[in-house]
Amino acid sequence: MQFTIQREALLKPLQLVAGVVERRQTLPVLSNVLLVVDGNTLSLTGTDLEVELIGRITLEEPAEAGEITVPARKLMDICKSLPDEASINFRVEEGKAVVKAGRSRFTLATLPAADFPNVEDSAGSMSFAVSQNKLRRLIERTGFAMAQQDVRYYLNGMLLEINAGQLRAVATDGHRMAMCTVDANIDYQEKYQLIVPRKGILELARLLAEADDLINIVLGSHHIRATTGDFTFTSKLVDGKFPDYERVLPRGGDKVVIADRHSLRNAFSRTAILSNEKYRGIRLMLSDSLLKIQANNPEQEEAEEDAVVDYSGSPLEIGFNVSYLLDVMNVLSEEQVRITLSDANSSALVQEAESDDSLYVVMPMRL
Repeated sequence: MQFTIQREALLKPLQLVAGVVERRQTLPVLSNVLLVVDGNTLSLTGTDLEVELIGRITLEEPAEAGEITVPARKLMDICKSLPDEASINFRVEEGKAVVKAGRSRFTLATLPAADFPNVEDSAGSMSFAVSQNKLRRLIERTGFAMAQQDVRYYLNGMLLEINAGQLRAVATDGHRMAMCTVDANIDYQEKYQLIVPRKGILELARLLAEADDLINIVLGSHHIRATTGDFTFTSKLVDGKFPDYERVLPRGGDKVVIADRHSLRNAFSRTAILSNEKYRGIRLMLSDSLLKIQANNPEQEEAEEDAVVDYSGSPLEIGFNVSYLLDVMNVLSEEQVRITLSDANSSALVQEAESDDSLYVVMPMRL
């Protein structure tokens, strides 16, 4: 097996594929990347048994077919360290991989390709195509609310739901919830739900471009597969039932606050400096056209700021974890934000003033 490739052509796909590979592995072969040359195509595969990513590169120069696995990080670090315009020659000699570029020569240990595990390739029960920027928007708008290491393992991921031609993403860690819906023209009228694990979502997000290019998605009973021109991404699904998120959406809030998102975000950030470092609580006091934001901490330090808002109604005092509010302010993009409240013990509903494709629910805090 041998091939020649420009450093630039190899580095980007290699970085994405190596990102899937875990640093600490139980099986030595899992810290390797599988290289396969077939005709004029080089494919790179990385996996941690939960998520698999295959990158494909078209080779400009004639190559010798074959397959081998080499240490992912070391190969990536070698590529990174070479000059930008370097041409890399890769060949397998006597069970070792030899990488040459200019005056540099590296010899890497290998493991046979036959040892490399394959993520199950069962038939999908449903497939559709969606533009990459729509899927990217779904993940960017909701991914921050995924739980990280919750014992309720079904929260450590994102719910994807197909319903009446729309694609919806929902994430929650039990304290806040994020939901975003896009029209995807999916020809499937019933409700279909699946939970993609956190790592799968983060790796998929790295692949997505800003463009309108389509990404093809196949859903199986235990996996999701997404294919673009250059990559095939596969992730196992979380086997569990996601909470009924519709029940969490606050209904009937009568206190509607419209505010400038930038100035509110900056006011929250400033006040948060003197909040309790552990609980991050801030107090919001709402009255006609005014939102007073207060924070204090065990050292008896205090911060207070007045924000001018569009509100007319009865006064309300309510506490929140400021980090949760800031996370929402950071992913929204419109100038104006709308916050709907009902009382001090009920969750807040946050969304953009002019658009309701993204909804955020933040539970209040007792202060």
